[in-house]
Amino acid sequence: MYLEIVSPETTLFKGEIDSVSVPGANGEFEMLNNHAPIVSILKEGFVKIRGTINLDENNASKFEQKEKGYWLEISSGTIEMNANKIIILAD
Repeated sequence: MYLEIVSPETTLFKGEIDSVSVPGANGEFEMLNNHAPIVSILKEGFVKIRGTINLDENNASKFEQKEKGYWLEISSGTIEMNANKIIILAD
């Protein structure tokens, strides 16, 4: 599935991933390939990306490699998934 993470300043990441976990308003949840369409508000926490990914050298310092994946700390945001494409608008 395809993930794009956008901040007010720049696109932090875009590419194919295996799964992503996010800090939803009602708790953390994970999305895998073929997940049902969803729109949710995100709260402070970590976006956890799993898979073999290539980070842009300009944004790599914002991600922390952990637990077989990469973590990105956010203060808030929104997420939309539809047809195996995820867009995260993150602050």
